Amino acid sequence: MDKLILKTLTTVDIDRIVEMAWEDRTTFDTIHEQFGISETEVIKIMRKSMKRSSFLMWRERVNGRKTKHAITSESQRFRCSQQEKPKSKNS
Repeated sequence: MDKLILKTLTTVDIDRIVEMAWEDRTTFDTIHEQFGISETEVIKIMRKSMKRSSFLMWRERVNGRKTKHAITSESQRFRCSQQEKPKSKNS
C-alpha cells in the first residue's frame, strides 16, 4: 500500500474502513469515495488489521460478491448523516 495513504489514515479511519468492508452492502466504490483508497488497498488494510483466519473468512465471503461492487450491485444504499467520514484531528 502506498505509504503516503497509510500515513494520512488515522486509527479511526482504518477502523471505519474495516467496518465498512465487513458490511455486505457497502461497496468498495463507497469506501473509495469516502477515503480515496482502492479495493486492493482495502484488502491490504484488512490483511494487516485482522487475524489470518478472519481475513481468509472475509476474503472467501466477499470474493465474487456482487454487492461489493457498485457496477454489479442491484441494491442502492443510502448513507445516513452518522455514516459520513469522521473528521480527523488534523482537519
